[in-house]
Amino acid sequence: MAEEIIQQIVDWISIAPPLGVYLIFFGIAYLENIIPPMPGDVIVAFGGYLAAEGVISFFPLWLITVIASVVGFMNMYWFGHRWGSQIEEDKESHFILKFFDYKYFARVKKWMARWGQWVIFGNRFLAGTRSVISLTAGMSHLKVSLTMLNSLFSSILWNSLLIASGWLVKDNWKIIGDYLSNYGKFVLLFLILVVLIRFGMHRFRSSKSS
Repeated sequence: MAEEIIQQIVDWISIAPPLGVYLIFFGIAYLENIIPPMPGDVIVAFGGYLAAEGVISFFPLWLITVIASVVGFMNMYWFGHRWGSQIEEDKESHFILKFFDYKYFARVKKWMARWGQWVIFGNRFLAGTRSVISLTAGMSHLKVSLTMLNSLFSSILWNSLLIASGWLVKDNWKIIGDYLSNYGKFVLLFLILVVLIRFGMHRFRSSKSS
């Protein structure tokens, strides 16, 4: 399914005028924050390939995708800030929970309680959880200025990595999707390992103090 979506978007880009190409990349980078299954990272990497081929320019692509990523993130933050109390009060039937399992909100709230704004800073590197992180940040009423700043830094780093990767591998840009899939599994295992280590250290300190 994801490959079909990617191919369809690539086909749109191939027939669009230069301005249309930039608008498509803006839309993809924005929607990737709103619709979790959207394969936005792979498309942004494809943009790096197009920049290497001279179809579009590197800097405008980078700037547009960074802005779109931050705007998309902050739109979801606003939604969580505005409707967070209703989501909390209506866990069974609130419409947003038809798209996200509430257990993910509970998990991210624990992350934020422990690591605060570091979760926002790392959100672009946590594929599949970005929408939940932005919504939960709004629900938790994290400081807007710091949240926006950390979202910006995260987007700058991640989009730079994606576009540079597409630029380097050129017409092999599709392999980046395979790396991203394995990367997501690695990040999940890393987070589980961190939690287990912290839990083990807490238990060890508790046993020493008793």
